[in-house]
Amino acid sequence: MKYMGQLVVALLAFWAVVLMMAPAGVDAATCDALQLSPCAGAIVGNAAPTAVCCSRMKAQRPCMCQYARDPNLKQYVNSPNGKKVLAACKVPVPSC
Repeated sequence: MKYMGQLVVALLAFWAVVLMMAPAGVDAATCDALQLSPCAGAIVGNAAPTAVCCSRMKAQRPCMCQYARDPNLKQYVNSPNGKKVLAACKVPVPSC
């Protein structure tokens, strides 16, 4: 039960960061971290990524370096679970 409470808090923190993040730069029209919300359970928790998550990861692939440089998102992109999700979805880990 304690684990579930921690997971809920972590997911809420993730959502707060994603909702506060405003896309910036040249790719602002296509880069939208909110599109990766179906991946929250896999990145923050230890769930397997869904087909929707992988589809969104692939669509957002050009934006991964932008997300990796963003102080609010880099912890998710660079985390062990973030890298596992990228690998499971066959999206290369960004080398920025």
